Amino acid sequence: MAVARRDHDQVADYLDANREEWEALALAAPSDAADILEQLDEADAAELLSELPPADAAEILEEIAPELAAELIEQLPLRDLAAALNEMPSEAAADLLGELDSEITEDVLAAMTDEAGEEVRDLLVYPPDSAGGLMTRDIAALPLGLTTGEAIERIRHLREQYEDLSYVYVVDDDGRLDGVISFRDLVFARPGAPLADVMVPDPVSVDTLVDREEVAELAQRYHLFGIPVTDRGRLVGMVTTEAVIEAIQDEASEDFAAAVGAGVAETVYTDITSSFRMRVPWLSLNLVLALVVAFVIEQQTGVISQEPVLAALMPVVALLGGNGGNQSLAVMIRSLASDDVPSAQVPRILGRQFGVGLLNGLVLGLLSGAVCWSLINAGVFEGQSEAVKVALVVAVSAFAVLVIGAIVGSGIPVLLRRFGLDPALAASIFLTLVTDIVGFGGFLLMAGWLL
Repeated sequence: MAVARRDHDQVADYLDANREEWEALALAAPSDAADILEQLDEADAAELLSELPPADAAEILEEIAPELAAELIEQLPLRDLAAALNEMPSEAAADLLGELDSEITEDVLAAMTDEAGEEVRDLLVYPPDSAGGLMTRDIAALPLGLTTGEAIERIRHLREQYEDLSYVYVVDDDGRLDGVISFRDLVFARPGAPLADVMVPDPVSVDTLVDREEVAELAQRYHLFGIPVTDRGRLVGMVTTEAVIEAIQDEASEDFAAAVGAGVAETVYTDITSSFRMRVPWLSLNLVLALVVAFVIEQQTGVISQEPVLAALMPVVALLGGNGGNQSLAVMIRSLASDDVPSAQVPRILGRQFGVGLLNGLVLGLLSGAVCWSLINAGVFEGQSEAVKVALVVAVSAFAVLVIGAIVGSGIPVLLRRFGLDPALAASIFLTLVTDIVGFGGFLLMAGWLL
């Protein structure tokens, strides 16, 4: 793999000339084979993948990120791609095809077997960030009318069919979810006892269209290894632990992207025009807000002309406020994402962030003022006014912007949630507006009073 990163062509040529070694690696360690393909050119990677049996190719594709795998499979012959997807779990195949254009997806589905293609079609109708988009249809379920002895015998057979038997669900004659089997109670029950007596009734479940954020929250709250998914009460699938973990990771990355105004669905593999469409609206808003800050500064240019050193010191104050505010912003967004901020606790939490900003403001205000006074006295900065007055302007401004930054940084996500919006939605952009106005405008205003 290290060689693949350094010399792509050398590795591609070697594997092409040593097919048996490549096939042995793909069979023994699909994840290592996937790592190698990720380092190669798409055409070379597709050629190596097409030489493998469909089952081995499917295992490797499962190990590659869907966005990158989508670029790779576009280079595969349609017949080879369909054969590999036939061997993949339906949810993995749906994730992969969801990254392709609809026209290509239809061609691939038509080339797959009827059974595999139909399973994938059923999953593609659900949004990718919903429970239906995350679920697997490979679930173990038993009919309600069995006895415990019959259930144990059925589970022995299910073990041959399903790899994951963390949960075995109980359904009625219409396929509606009635309960989940407690293996402990099942083992110790009398063989002739009704299954309904030992199952856990009304287990936690979600509808197919429930957002993945709620799925992850339920899994964390109830310490579940999987959550059953229902469609109008009928059991249709299960969101596994692995899918829940991926959902939490995706939510965290989306929050980060949303906070800075990037596209929440954007990745490094998103095409240029799509990335442009997702980013440019927020950059345009950023431009408008920057012009507001420029207007505030322009109103105080007389102070800068009287004391030029202020032009060098202004960014210091604004930078402190922006960084302090972003710290509070990150803490609040993370807490909201994990549902750790009940509405009743919001005033106390905001008060705590205010206290943090107050302490930061006191310490860094005094520190920045002292450093400024020392640099002016040492001749590093040249000022027309007394050094102590300039230092006082810096200290008071730094204190104010850090306190306000902490309040605004923690308050913006709460306010966005109150209006039913994503707490991370462009929060960093609005925070920067406030800290820049206070940092630049407040700094110059303070300088006009004291100098």
